Amino acid sequence: MSTTSFVATPSLQRHRNELESIVGELERIRISLLDIEMSSSLHWYALPPAKHASARNLLHYIGLRRHDMRELQLQLESLGLSSLGRSEAHVMASMDAVLAMLHKLTDNIWREEWHAANVEAFEQGHANLYRHTQALLGEDPPMRSVRIMVTMPSEAADHPGLIHDLLKNGMDCMRINCAHDSPPVWLSMIGHLRAAEAELGRTCRILMDLPGPKLRTGHLEPGPEVLRIHPKRDSYGHVIAPVRIWLMAEGSSGALPENADVSLFVAAEWLAGLQPEDTIKLVDTADRDRCFYVVAVENDGVWVHCSQTTFVMSGTVLEHCDKTKEAIIGYETEIKNIPPLEGSLLLHQDDRLLIRADQQLGRQPEFDEGGKVVAPAEIGCTLPEVFDYVAVGDPVWLDDGKIGAVVESKSSEGLLVRITYARPNGTKLRCDKGINFPDTQLHLPALSALDKTYLVFIVEHADIVAMSFANSSEDVRELNAEIRRIGKGSPGVVLKIETKRGFESLPEMLLEAMHASSCGVMIARGDLAVECGYQRMAEIQEEILWACEAAHVPVIWATQVLETLARDGIPTRAEITDAAMGQRAECIMLNKGSYILKALNYLDDILQRMATHQEKKRPQMRKLKLAGTFNFTIRPEQKS
Repeated sequence: MSTTSFVATPSLQRHRNELESIVGELERIRISLLDIEMSSSLHWYALPPAKHASARNLLHYIGLRRHDMRELQLQLESLGLSSLGRSEAHVMASMDAVLAMLHKLTDNIWREEWHAANVEAFEQGHANLYRHTQALLGEDPPMRSVRIMVTMPSEAADHPGLIHDLLKNGMDCMRINCAHDSPPVWLSMIGHLRAAEAELGRTCRILMDLPGPKLRTGHLEPGPEVLRIHPKRDSYGHVIAPVRIWLMAEGSSGALPENADVSLFVAAEWLAGLQPEDTIKLVDTADRDRCFYVVAVENDGVWVHCSQTTFVMSGTVLEHCDKTKEAIIGYETEIKNIPPLEGSLLLHQDDRLLIRADQQLGRQPEFDEGGKVVAPAEIGCTLPEVFDYVAVGDPVWLDDGKIGAVVESKSSEGLLVRITYARPNGTKLRCDKGINFPDTQLHLPALSALDKTYLVFIVEHADIVAMSFANSSEDVRELNAEIRRIGKGSPGVVLKIETKRGFESLPEMLLEAMHASSCGVMIARGDLAVECGYQRMAEIQEEILWACEAAHVPVIWATQVLETLARDGIPTRAEITDAAMGQRAECIMLNKGSYILKALNYLDDILQRMATHQEKKRPQMRKLKLAGTFNFTIRPEQKS
C-alpha cells in the first residue's frame, strides 16, 4: 500500500486541526450511511441484482440527508473541495473522493483500492440513471435528452391526424388517462399511434393512468334550460358581427356546421316554410322583443342572424313573418331541447356547505323570507367512506385548491364544512371536482375493482402503467403483484406522487417499485400542491427530484406545463421559466389544449436550448455568446 503526501502550505498547517475535525465528521457520517445500508439489507437484497447498486445509493442518500450538512459544506468549499451538493447519483463515491483528498492534505493513510472502486461507482451512478430512463421512456430523442409526454384529448380517437402531427413534431410518449373515455376509445388512439409510427419511422411509448381512488364532488341539480345568444361587440358596445344561428329540424342527426355560433332545434314542418329575407319574431326570457333574420336556406337547415343579445329556453315561441314582418297566422313553433346549464354552487367565505355521504343531487342553499340561510348548500362525494377518517377541525380543499374549508361537524348526513377561502365575489363549485383532506390519514384500497379491470387492458396494450395516488410501499407491492397475476406483459411502473402521504413514503415506494421491469416517478403538482401547500411546492418538487436521482429513477415533470399556451395560444413568462426548469427531469408532460401542437414545438425548442446549459442540478459551462460579445476596453485616461 502506498500513500502520496502533499506538501502542506503554512495556511494548511495552521488549519490542520480543522481539517482533522472535518475528516472525523465525514467518517462518522460515512459510518451512518453503511449502517442504514446494512439495516435495510433484507429489502434491497431481495431486488434483482441489477438494481442493488441503485437501492444502496438511495439508502446512502437518505442516510446523508439525515444530517445537517450546511456548515460542513461551507468548510469543504473553502478548501476547494466538493461540498457533496451534487452527489445524489453517487453518494458514497463522492464521500470517499472528498475523504481521499482530505487524508492526503493531512498526511494520513487512505486505502487506494477504496478510491479506485468509488471512481467506478461514480461513473456507474450516471450510467444507471441513463439506462433506467431508456428502459422506461425509450431512446434519447434527437437534440435533447428530456422526453416529451402528451396527454390525449378524447377527440384524438377520431382524429388520427392529430396523433400523427404530435409524433412528427416531437412527442416521445403518449399518455392516456383512464379516468376518461373507455377501452374502445383508447384502442382507437393506440391504433392511430401505431399507424403514425409506421409512416414516420419513429417510436413512441404509451403510458396509461389508472383512475385510482380520486375523491370528487358529486352531481348537482341542473341549471335552467336557457341559452344566451350574444353578437360580437367592440369596446364601445357596438355590434361588429351578428350571431350566426343554425336552425335544424327536431330529431335531425346532421352535423353542425363549423361556422355556426349557435344551433337550435325546431319543428320540421315549420322550418320548411322559411324563405330568405323572412323574419322570425320572439319574446325572450327577459320579456324583450327580439328578431331573427333568415339569410340562407339549405337542404338540412336554415341560417339566421341575430344582432341583439337574446336569452331563449326550451318552449320559447318563434313566429314566422313574411318580408313585411307581419306574422303569418298559424306559423308558430317552439324551440326544442335546449340542454340545461351546468349546475354550480357559488360559495363565499364563511358560507356553510354540507358534503353529503350519499349520491343525492347537490342543491342550492335555502333561505327564509328575510334572506337568512335556513339550510346550507349541499353536494355529494364519490367516496363517502373516507368520512370515517375525517375529524372535526380537519382542513378540506375543493377543486384543486380554489376553495378552502374546515370541518365543523360530522353526522350521518355527511360533513358540515365552513368555507375559509374563496374569491372575494365567491367561487363556483361544480360536479366532478377534486376533494382533498391534506391532514387526514385516509385508508383506501390501492386498486379499486375498476382499476383492476382497466389494468388488464393496460398490461396488454401499454408500455407504462401510472399508479394514481400511490401512498405506500404496500400500494406498490399490490400493483406489482396484480401485474404478475395478469401475466400478459411487464409494463414499466410510474408512481404518481399526489398526496402528502405519498411524498413522505417516497423512499420506501421507490425500493418497492424497483421490483418492476422499469420504474419512474411523476411529480403530479396539481393535487400535491393542494395537499402540501402551494408555498411548499417548490421545495417538495426539488426533494422528489433529488431522491429519484439517488435511486437512479427517471422523473416526469407534470401538471400545468405551458398550460396557458396550450389552452389560449400565448404563454406566460412564468410558464417558459417553469418549462426550462423541467430540464432537470427526464420527461415533461403536456396536457391537452386547442394549441397543443404549438405548445409541443415551444417545449421542444426550450429543451434543445437548455440541453447545453443544464443537466440535472449541474450547470454546464459551454462557451457563452454573451462572453464573446463583451468588448469593454479601459482607455488610458480611465486608469488614473
